Amino acid sequence: MKKLKLFLMSGVVLSALSCGGDNKPQESGTAPATETAQTDAGSSSDGGYDPQVGMGKFTTENVDVSKFDAAMASEGQKIAEVKCISCHKPTDEKLVGPGWKGVTERRTAPWIMNFITNPDPMIDKDPELQKQLELCMVRMPNQSLSDQDARGILEYMRQIDGAK
Repeated sequence: MKKLKLFLMSGVVLSALSCGGDNKPQESGTAPATETAQTDAGSSSDGGYDPQVGMGKFTTENVDVSKFDAAMASEGQKIAEVKCISCHKPTDEKLVGPGWKGVTERRTAPWIMNFITNPDPMIDKDPELQKQLELCMVRMPNQSLSDQDARGILEYMRQIDGAK
């Protein structure tokens, strides 16, 4: 019986950890430098929000999706299985968050990468994300993904949508 309880508690802890860390600003009121840099990039000088690119360091200039990379998609699938699939399905079915089928047809590659690496400021600015939040009622947590992880997940999303 003790082994069963230990096993169940381990599962709960692993589930909680897979949902990502809480990357809120430090108590001093300052955000980590990487978050500040990502938030500032991608917004226009007047503080506007570009719904095609989002907010972050990824742009059409530094995200090239002209060729599909199957190896990168495979790595992205592995990362998604740990970090994302507890809330998102690779179909169009909503779980906690929306399903991923068709997302690369609705959103640009830079927008997707900016959102999965920098969700909080985008949720605060993007009217479509705010509508989605009303439906899902849960903010997407910042999973602290590296640029390479984000790119792999993007390739996996592209594979789901039929990229070859």
